[in-house]
Amino acid sequence: MGFFSNLFKGPQVDQEKSQTNAGKMRKIFDQIVEQGQDYRIIFGYTEDVSRFNYGFVHGSKTRIGNLIVGWNEKTMTIAVVPTVPDLSDAGSPAYYQRSEILKAYRNKYPTDAFIIYPDKKGYIGINAYDWLDDESLYVYVSQEEELAAFTKFFMEQFAKK
Repeated sequence: MGFFSNLFKGPQVDQEKSQTNAGKMRKIFDQIVEQGQDYRIIFGYTEDVSRFNYGFVHGSKTRIGNLIVGWNEKTMTIAVVPTVPDLSDAGSPAYYQRSEILKAYRNKYPTDAFIIYPDKKGYIGINAYDWLDDESLYVYVSQEEELAAFTKFFMEQFAKK
């Protein structure tokens, strides 16, 4: 029965690969974000959907942006660092301090995302899951416990106003 029970479980997390990538994420975050060691981190991503309409042809194209998302409970700050799936490069961080944001909420439909409006002109949608298997699009990391902690922090501190 052991063979068949594993067969129906679906894909399983490679814990060694996940821990390696979690370590890389931590190193990148700590190098880029001032006092990065004071933040807990998760992997997240954002989607940019562009729609097109060429007469008879309608559709959309989605671009995925990978993010290392950190939160500091003492300073009530979320720091977001853009990165790539293999964690070989990273961009400049964006900071969202609770006292300075206009609105924040968790959107459940069409995707589960954490939405932050820092002002009236823009927003960021952070999608986060406990594990995504597609290494070509997403950072390979298992983060069930950290995601639960981020969700709790966001809902209790950012989503209320």
